Amino acid sequence: MGNADLRQLAVIEETPFADLEGSVVAVDAHNWLYKYLTTTVQWTSEDVYTTSDGTEVANLVGVVQGLPKFFEHDLTPVFVWDGGVTELKDEEIAERREQRESYEEQLEEAREAGDAIEAARLEARTQRLTDTIHETTRELFDLLDVPQVEAPAEGEAQAAHMARVDDAVDYAGSDDYDCLLLGAPVTLRQLTSSGHPEVMDFDATLDEHDLTWEQLVDVGILCGTDFNPGIDGFGPKTALKAVHEHGDLWGVLEAEGEHVEYGDRIRELFLNPDVTDDYTVDTDVSPDVDAARAYVTDEWSVDADEVARGFERIEDAVAQTGLDQWT
Repeated sequence: MGNADLRQLAVIEETPFADLEGSVVAVDAHNWLYKYLTTTVQWTSEDVYTTSDGTEVANLVGVVQGLPKFFEHDLTPVFVWDGGVTELKDEEIAERREQRESYEEQLEEAREAGDAIEAARLEARTQRLTDTIHETTRELFDLLDVPQVEAPAEGEAQAAHMARVDDAVDYAGSDDYDCLLLGAPVTLRQLTSSGHPEVMDFDATLDEHDLTWEQLVDVGILCGTDFNPGIDGFGPKTALKAVHEHGDLWGVLEAEGEHVEYGDRIRELFLNPDVTDDYTVDTDVSPDVDAARAYVTDEWSVDADEVARGFERIEDAVAQTGLDQWT
């Protein structure tokens, strides 16, 4: 998820949707879907999205509630899925697993105590993107003709790359601050919130702090990333000052007598990530809303009332913008 402390350095401005109309956004699918999944679980009765055999597909509710925001504002989302997990991320994944197991134990205690509010909060925190969630989300996107791209590794890295080199893609879309370190020229944040999105500007951030891309990554490594825990005592401002004083990560580490394991590899993961140009994005979309509705409510037994408004919004947006304008 990146280090949220980087917000202290990032140049970010709230932007009206009107200024984004007609844009194509490469969306970090995992990041976007997880936000809607956890929100749905926290605020919706599980009866709404649980099949007769006990399979939970809260993701389908989240997708139907989340997609209209793009269509209503004439934005074309291209959802980018994670591929293989980077080896150096194993420790972070293990830590997340341990944290989730701890939440699961607390959840059971809350249920036994009859604390419904605490149970709902913990249910949201214990969510994971299961194979069923991945498969059903992809199928629903296909029925709605939403473009999808499979990344070879990290989805946010592929999204950042697409925004950087593909003239057809205007923004990366993610709340992950790693998009800044990955060089996404402009990243749309808060796409799952109720207000206007934020635009995080890469070049403006470099200019604001008189940094090169490499130095920005060095600041991130000193603070801590998904691939390393960072150096004790180094927040964004301390790291920025140190990089200015000593030139780069290696100069800072030498001056401080510190060491970052695999520091050179971590640097390369941001500057030269595993991405691909072998993809196609067809923005001439033709969503089959009736088929999508049947898939969600009939095949997966999601309460029709829970998704009715979402599908209505999609239909209204298609009628108002016209499919030929979803480009």
